[in-house]
Amino acid sequence: MTRPAVVLLALVLGWPTLAIAQGDCFPGPESNEAKTMAIFAVPLAFSRGNAPDRFSGFNAGLELAYLPKVSDALATPTICRPGKGPEHTDLLFAIPRPRFGMPLPLGLTLQASWVPPVRVNGVKANLFGISLEKAFGGLGGLVAAVRAHATFGSIHAPIVCDDQALQDVTSECFGGTRSDDRLSPNIMGLDLAIGGSLAGGRLRPYGGAGYNRLQPRFQVNFTNRFGETDRRRVTVNLDRLVVFGGATWQLAGRLGLTGELYAAPTDAITGRLIVRTAVGP
Repeated sequence: MTRPAVVLLALVLGWPTLAIAQGDCFPGPESNEAKTMAIFAVPLAFSRGNAPDRFSGFNAGLELAYLPKVSDALATPTICRPGKGPEHTDLLFAIPRPRFGMPLPLGLTLQASWVPPVRVNGVKANLFGISLEKAFGGLGGLVAAVRAHATFGSIHAPIVCDDQALQDVTSECFGGTRSDDRLSPNIMGLDLAIGGSLAGGRLRPYGGAGYNRLQPRFQVNFTNRFGETDRRRVTVNLDRLVVFGGATWQLAGRLGLTGELYAAPTDAITGRLIVRTAVGP
């Protein structure tokens, strides 16, 4: 068989070896791939989740962050897999995240979180968040806080080829195995928050802004109907300005409730609800 005939047969059969051989991908900041990962970074960033406080003690809580929807147009790759349909990005409505806080010497406060690797609706996260902040008292009872934070770990989900795509004869996923792709968000940032107090100190509104450095890494893990596995990696580096605002309401006893809006104006906005209780004396 001549070489042109072999190439033509491969195209007719949808031979995915040609696509797999393309290697790793480095889309620019204006690509759909970069914009999609930037949207995911908004709810995954480890925000402060409470009003600035100079005298915070040991505490534990649970955060629920809304996951913004990604349109089909934006979820359609433009650089790494041109011609492929939309990726399966809307897997969960929200992501829960346990949070823990503790005071440190020199007036510093450490917060940390861990989402354990439990699979829910096809999504398994092993995600860590950590922050270190310093609060300062000001005029009129105002409190300002400077904070450094990071989010790292991984999220596994069938993003490239979900069950529906496996049954679509027009899709390159047809007849293969459901993918178990990995997203590592790799978010680092700095922010400044200023808060006050109302209702005798029980209500503490706050607001602020910051800068996030995004270095998301996405790896495909899909085996097609020919038994060939696609392990292509997608690498993106982005810089984002963020703004946020919310309020902490001190309920009866040790319990506190915080509502927060967090946004990267160029990408998305998310809402967070955090329930927290003091631990220890």
